[in-house]
Amino acid sequence: MTKENNKHKKNQHVEDEINNHIDEEEIIEVEGVEVEPSFEESIETEEQIEEETIPEDIEKLKSALHEAHLKSGEYLDGWQRARAEFINYKKRVERDRQQRQQEAVGSIVLKILPVVDDIERALKSRPQDGNGAEWAEGIDLIYKKLQSILEAEGVKPMNALGEVFDPNLHEAIAQVPSDDYESGRIIEVLQQGYYLGDRVLRPALVRVAA
Repeated sequence: MTKENNKHKKNQHVEDEINNHIDEEEIIEVEGVEVEPSFEESIETEEQIEEETIPEDIEKLKSALHEAHLKSGEYLDGWQRARAEFINYKKRVERDRQQRQQEAVGSIVLKILPVVDDIERALKSRPQDGNGAEWAEGIDLIYKKLQSILEAEGVKPMNALGEVFDPNLHEAIAQVPSDDYESGRIIEVLQQGYYLGDRVLRPALVRVAA
């Protein structure tokens, strides 16, 4: 009985030792090979690895964001330049169109102006009474309608009489002494000058005070 009791105690001691090792979750080394760590230790190791890689990921995101910001700035600059070029192109096309239109109108008006000159000269010597006066009134109405048409196309007569002579606007055919005008002023308009828009369509033929 004594031997059996001793054997039983010895076996019980071995079981207690094994249970103690299991409860403490120690790493058991068998012939130099480590047993796999516990589940909790594995989680702690993974969390440590993640904490080490997070700063690297943040730096990569910052770098990618910076590059995207630079590219967006380049795209915005390119779009603004293209938009400005397109606006300038539209303005240039519109300006060229208006210029061609003015040139076409000017070409036609220059052919009509001699007729206007003839009507003006006829009206200066119009009869004041009789049948001729009625006829002159009809011519005057035609002249006014013609002037209205020219004004609608942007054609305006110059008011040269009494103005200082300007070679850009006037064409002098003579200089004569004058008691009524100072030297250099226009004393007589022989042929009316006209503007087409802002440019001179035809200069005025004038006499200038000497």
